[in-house]
Amino acid sequence: MREGASERGTGLTSFRRYTWWAVPGSAVCFLVVFFGVWILDGDVPLWARTPAVAALAVEAVASAVLLSGWLAAPSAGHPHPARPPMGWLLAACVATVVLAALPLVRRNYGLWAVAPAVTVAICATYLTPSRRRLLIVGAVVLALLPGGAVSLAAGDGELAYAALFPAGLIAFTVWMVLGPLWAWDVAGRLDRARRLEAELAVKDERLRFAADLHDIQGHHLQIIALKSELAARLAELDPARAAEEMRDVQRLSAEALRDTRAVVHGYRRTTLDEEIANATRVLAAADIDARMALDPAAVAADLAGPTRHLLGLVMREATTNVLRHSHARHAEVDYRVTSGLARLRVSNDGADEHSAATESTGLSGLAERLRAAGGELTWGRDGDRFVVLASLPASANGAAC
Repeated sequence: MREGASERGTGLTSFRRYTWWAVPGSAVCFLVVFFGVWILDGDVPLWARTPAVAALAVEAVASAVLLSGWLAAPSAGHPHPARPPMGWLLAACVATVVLAALPLVRRNYGLWAVAPAVTVAICATYLTPSRRRLLIVGAVVLALLPGGAVSLAAGDGELAYAALFPAGLIAFTVWMVLGPLWAWDVAGRLDRARRLEAELAVKDERLRFAADLHDIQGHHLQIIALKSELAARLAELDPARAAEEMRDVQRLSAEALRDTRAVVHGYRRTTLDEEIANATRVLAAADIDARMALDPAAVAADLAGPTRHLLGLVMREATTNVLRHSHARHAEVDYRVTSGLARLRVSNDGADEHSAATESTGLSGLAERLRAAGGELTWGRDGDRFVVLASLPASANGAAC
């Protein structure tokens, strides 16, 4: 059994090792102890001992191989085998017949069912639950017959013991073998679920990173495209203004590169103050009349860092949507803190009738992050206006990024 690195610290490795040795080991010890005592009994004739020793060796090895084969598959990440190795199963069945017949001939009603009980338990591990139940019930019922028939034929007066003890022994042995194997299987499923959870957490983080990168690149590229277009129009009419716009393009390109590097390293933190100031410049450059209604108390408020960061992301995404998905001439930004909530409202006219901003993946991703932080983000059309409304707890206890 190979101990996976992902199991360290979970206790699963120790449990696997325990089950690995306990189940096959217990089965082998069960066989060796009971049949060993009988074989060493001086009253047992030599003709019974010799084949019993050979059959016991085969049964012990076959039991260890069959149980180990079932246990080995999940540790390698594969499902349990549907069929046991047929050669070993056939050897176990032949040895079982020998180990059952020899004690039964000598009317040892407590020993003859030991080997059949182990073999039935091993076969049950490879079956589906419905077939497993059928095998166990059938084996318990059939176990009533051999001992009972021999006792009746011998007239020894031990009919109840001869019939009932083997049936109970088979049921008990199956329970003792299948119980730890069931726990083993459950532990394996929990381990696979834990690994899947870890993989999903990694994928969620990758999606979050992709959303942040989309926000950064989309925002900067949209502004760069807008200013480049403006500079191209001004190149002949106002070269000085065109040169100034191109210097802004150069600055924005450098900022985009810096912000991209920062987000890759997980250091970048957007703030609402920076994004409002940036939105004012950008919307003015796009010839959009932007009116900022900023509550002085809200501006001066000591908001939690995650709240400022998330609202800054909302402001950036809303500004990008104004530039990309509308023919806006007027935009309004309203920001205030009321009843312990920081509220940001961004609206613009000239919204397209079927605006792509309505299904914005950027806003959808931000909505999930605001909900996780105890806030809310809504957006939609109101006539020819498009409105984005965000609210978050102003205190540090209620916000988490």
